[in-house]
Formats: sequence, structure tokens, C-alpha cells
Amino acid sequence: MKNEQAITIWDGCDPSILEAIEHFQERWQPYSSASRRYPIMRLLQEVIDPAVDAYMKTLPASYSGFVSGFGAGMGFSETARLVGLDTMVRLQRKLLLHFIKTVNKHDSRDQRFVATIESLTELAWDCACKRPKKSTSVVGLNLNTQRKHAFCELCGEFSEFASFMATASEEHVNDAELVHEKRLQLSHQYCTRHRPILVDGRRNPIYRQAKRSLAQFTLELDRLSRQCTKRNMSQAASGDPLVDRYYYWLLLSQTLQPADKAELRNQARLIVDTRLSDRKKQILILQRDGLNQSDIARRLGIERQAVSKALKSLASLPKLLQLKE
Repeated sequence: MKNEQAITIWDGCDPSILEAIEHFQERWQPYSSASRRYPIMRLLQEVIDPAVDAYMKTLPASYSGFVSGFGAGMGFSETARLVGLDTMVRLQRKLLLHFIKTVNKHDSRDQRFVATIESLTELAWDCACKRPKKSTSVVGLNLNTQRKHAFCELCGEFSEFASFMATASEEHVNDAELVHEKRLQLSHQYCTRHRPILVDGRRNPIYRQAKRSLAQFTLELDRLSRQCTKRNMSQAASGDPLVDRYYYWLLLSQTLQPADKAELRNQARLIVDTRLSDRKKQILILQRDGLNQSDIARRLGIERQAVSKALKSLASLPKLLQLKE
């Protein structure tokens, strides 16, 4: 898993962009989108803009239409400042997906373009999530903003504290409104659904179940993250070709990118909660290949009854985890 303070750079990224992102990361520690003294947009303009401008000049003019803002004559930081980093990431994903479907020839130039734009998208996402090394409380709040602001450890929702702080910053919650929230002892590790102790003081059974499956959740998340980096090839690295093919076909029909952290985490949680084991993934793939229950049993070296039982349990599998033809 990626360190929270590390920016993902895709293999094959343009060397000049790679160098600029590495230089950016060396300097970005005190910067954030919320800081007045160290605004991250200024650092983007100073370090990233020149590299992106130089790189785009090496490409055909038509490629600018697939980079947020460039088609309208704006630079990287200018686009981010105008529409916001979050919106810029969403727009760029759509543009890159359109490029892959309509223009991409899979030659060295296009492969480098995809890897470079993916790296810049990761940069924009990490800038949106970046907090300054030293932060101050939102006016009117007494919560300690130095606490961890992140996803729930067990799914793709934000932790109670991170979710509340986002709302507080946007709606300017005051001290009087904060009293009740303080009493809830907002968790900085878990979301409301996965908090260990419920508001009424009872232990949360959903938390216990999810905590027991944390290792499997981490494993599923790692496989999904690897596979979605290049959906046109099998690379989940599960150690089993049939299981790898399941992830390949699962994500081939989706548009998830590595920056879609919340969606990937929620999908990993869904796989675990529905008890979609590697054996069931093998059965799904062999069924997709057209094998009947007897053939699947012989291929896997198990009883036919075991295959039949597994297929019955898979009949209620959520559509998100089913394999499309």
C-alpha cells in the first residue's frame, strides 16, 4: 500500500514529468489547498506547470483535448484553481477513458501519454487530500485537527472524525453545535457503521466481523488496486491464474482508476462481506468458460456437490461482483 505522503507515479511516465513530481514532493510538506502561507496551487504553478507545458508541446495538438483545461488553453494549476482539484480529477478520468477508447493505439507514445496523465491525476488527487505539516483548527471548532483525517480502516467511507471535519469546515459549525458531536467521541479510525462501540454503549457486531476479516480486506484491496492500473492485462498477482482472471474480467467492464480509493475500498469490503472466496472466483471463471458442474469439479479436484453448493450461494451475488459477458 502507498504511504499517505507518497505520490503514485505510473511506470512509463514521461521522465521530465516524473522528475517534476519528485521535485514537487520534496517541497510539498508544508503546502496544502487550505494554507494561505503555503498554497499548494502556487507550488503546482511553479514546479508542475512548466514540465507539463513542455511535455504537451512534444505531442500532436489533438492530444490537448484529452487533458483537463489544455483544450481551452489553460495550464495544469490554472485548471485546478478554476474547477477545484476534486473536479479536475473526475474530469481527467473521463477524458483519459475517452482517449483510451477512441485514440489509443497502444504504441510507445500513447502508452507514455496514458502513464503520464495517470501520474498527474494521482498528483491532483493527493494534492486535494494533502494536509499541511502543521494545521490549525477551523474557526469555532475545539476538535484537535492534528488527528488522522482518512478513510475508515475497514471500508471506503471516511472516518467519523474526517467526515465531521469536512462538514464543519463547509458549514462553519460553532461550539454550541459541537457539544453533541463531542459526546459521541468521534472515531478517527472508523466510520459510523464500523465504530467499535455504538452510541448506546453496546459493542458493534459489524465492527467485530469486519475486524476479523481485516487481512482479507487488505488482500482484496491490493489485488483490485493492482488490476485497475492496467485493465487490459491480468495482473492481480493472486498466485492463481483463474483467480487473476476473475479480477481481470471484473474490472474490464468498470472505469475504476487507482485514484478511486473510496470505490476500490468499498468493493474490497463487498467481496469480503459476501464471502466471495478464491474458490468461488475459480468456479465463476470456469462457469464463464462454459464448463458444466462436473467439468468444474474435475478441473478443481473437488466434489460436484461442492460446486453445486457454491453456485447456489453465488446466485445472490451483488451485480457489482458478477462477471459480464
